[in-house]
Amino acid sequence: MTSNRPYLLRAFFDWIVDNQCTPHLVVNAEFPNVTVPMQFVQDGQIVLNINPSAVAQFHMDNHEVSFNARFGGQPMRVVVPIGSVLAIYARENGEGTVFTPEDFSEYEAPAEVESQETPPEGDGNDEPPKKRGSHLKVVK
Repeated sequence: MTSNRPYLLRAFFDWIVDNQCTPHLVVNAEFPNVTVPMQFVQDGQIVLNINPSAVAQFHMDNHEVSFNARFGGQPMRVVVPIGSVLAIYARENGEGTVFTPEDFSEYEAPAEVESQETPPEGDGNDEPPKKRGSHLKVVK
């Protein structure tokens, strides 16, 4: 079965816009193939205003969200793979949804998370392995 993340993302986007609110994406800027203005990244995340009046050539499909926008007056093409989206919410009231790391399908998961799951044999570590990137800090 395919991931439900792109379907939920589109539904929340439409719902937020239909209610005359401003949709914002919280993006893991360290996810592979993300293209965002790195000067605005904080703690590995960036919040993007994806209101139709704020972006041009907006496109959302089952694999990525992409659009043109200006950051500090400079035009930029932004590309956000669906797996990098951590949350979508309305700026005005915070209504939306958060995607948990468990929602990542195998093809969406960052390689570094997968590679950190099992410690090498005989390292003396009696604690279960910890996954990196398993928490979310939503910045509004």
